[in-house]
Amino acid sequence: MVNSGYKPITLQEAIEIRSRTNAIPYAGGTDLMVKNIPDADYLFINDIDELKQITQDDKYIRIGAAVTFTQALDSDLVPPLMKEAVSRIAAPAIRNAGTFGGNLGNASDKADSVLAGFALDGCVRLISADGERTIPLEDFCVRRGVTTLGDDELIAEILLPKEKCALPYYYKKIGGRNALAISRVAFAGAYEVRDGVIKAISATVVGEGKFARYREVEATLIGQTVDEVSANAAAYAERFIEKMTFTRGRVSAEYRKTVVTNLFKDYFTSLK
Repeated sequence: MVNSGYKPITLQEAIEIRSRTNAIPYAGGTDLMVKNIPDADYLFINDIDELKQITQDDKYIRIGAAVTFTQALDSDLVPPLMKEAVSRIAAPAIRNAGTFGGNLGNASDKADSVLAGFALDGCVRLISADGERTIPLEDFCVRRGVTTLGDDELIAEILLPKEKCALPYYYKKIGGRNALAISRVAFAGAYEVRDGVIKAISATVVGEGKFARYREVEATLIGQTVDEVSANAAAYAERFIEKMTFTRGRVSAEYRKTVVTNLFKDYFTSLK
């Protein structure tokens, strides 16, 4: 239950309130309503037009923090990988209310849009009364429940590099059911192949209690042919698995390890 808060109309007003209060940013509220934090004040940002836009510039697709998942699914600018990931979030009612900023700021290690953002080399733009900063999602997400968001900062936008958005991708989500499912394991990757040779590749998973990119392992695939990687998919998968520490949750750590291993192998054999 939400008891009290502030409802700014402009972004500047929201920044000012954030700088002088402990109010918790609140857009769709699909997670915060469930948490029911005692005596909390909220900063309702769902009516701030500046945060509800999907735009593009020369470098990025820019998704505002208060953009809902349904809005993203209806946009021609949002890349296919991101659309597929958010289309699997809960049910239509949740997608109609849930937002990109909330999915990121909640710091769940199972956040579907964040998984896709990691695979696409996404960044987040943070703003405060003192200015703004843009950092990779990898530097924002520390671990489950922990981010580098400052006490006076707001998430303004998620930025997706246009060159990555155009790449072929791989996405799988494993849940307890087909709808209204929280990921037990999920996998997202994007890649570039030219003349049968891998020029770029990414991979990130749900199952470690955090999101991570193992770029040093990804780098070992650059310059390899898709035939070589496909033929040795198990060995390449093991290079990633050796770096990972799987957590127990609704399923065992061993289950997650097995499924992630199989997804890596499937990913590598699907490259073309």
